[in-house]
Amino acid sequence: MTNSGLRWGILGAGGIAKAQVADMQLHGFTVAAVAARDLAKARAWADEMKVPTAYGSYEELAANPDIDAVYVATVHPAHAAAARIVLEGGKHVLVEKPFTMDAAQAQELVDLAASKNLVILEAMWTRWLPHMVRIREILAEGQLGDVRTVLADHDQKIDHIARLIRPELGGGALLDLGIYPVSFAWDVLGAPDTVIAHATMTDTGVDLETAIILGYPNGAHAVLQTQMNGTGPNRAAIVGTQGRIEIESVWYNQTAFTRYDAEGEVVERFDAREPGRGMQFQAAELERIVASGKLEGDILAPAQTVAIMATLDEIRRQIGLNYPS
Repeated sequence: MTNSGLRWGILGAGGIAKAQVADMQLHGFTVAAVAARDLAKARAWADEMKVPTAYGSYEELAANPDIDAVYVATVHPAHAAAARIVLEGGKHVLVEKPFTMDAAQAQELVDLAASKNLVILEAMWTRWLPHMVRIREILAEGQLGDVRTVLADHDQKIDHIARLIRPELGGGALLDLGIYPVSFAWDVLGAPDTVIAHATMTDTGVDLETAIILGYPNGAHAVLQTQMNGTGPNRAAIVGTQGRIEIESVWYNQTAFTRYDAEGEVVERFDAREPGRGMQFQAAELERIVASGKLEGDILAPAQTVAIMATLDEIRRQIGLNYPS
């Protein structure tokens, strides 16, 4: 993989940042600095990941003139404020999902980025994985006919993680796990016109499991499932009038898919993977957009990120999932 040579900073010294940086380093990206609110933590993280510079504040990283772009990987409720610091510092920004806590915050960030002529991109890394690139080609060519149904689940046994049951930290299945199938449905079918959601809640008031049906003006629908108290098949399918695609587990990671025709015969088997987890593709997308001189790409424009957040807002409204932030 080639990249345009931007110098990256990492804001937030946690596990997801390690995964992102490991893939970036594997594929030749320049990661120059990390920042955390705790300097000792930032230094320990930098030593482990072999990143040369560590800061004890987000503002210091944003003010560094030798940083061009920043990956924001804080806890969910801090995404908006952290990304704002980065943008005010004149850096392009890749914001970990959920992009913000609601659509209003998302729109504020998008507007700020545009006013400063900076690229802002949601880190929905699945969008750029090889199998998803190929699936979009198949859909654009009309090889499935009229797409009628999207099926996807994201179920993991992670309810033992303290952060996930705390509403003040943006806990619950929806924003950590359910955001993947919701974004997938948007990728395939576009904007829904109806949303139906049902959930089982924890004693702390976050969703333990949530089922979602998205409806579309042409009658198509997406049936989505997420939970954090059990491991599911984590597969996905796209069903059309002339065939279907079945994506293997784990569908939101680098994986394979099989395409069938209307009679159920296999017509394509796709399995192309790059070394690593695949998180480098989203960094490459931001660098590509910057190099193009534009502010957005074709796969996940900022306006779609805001609209997806609005869908998540409606799901939260229906299931009674409220956050202090």
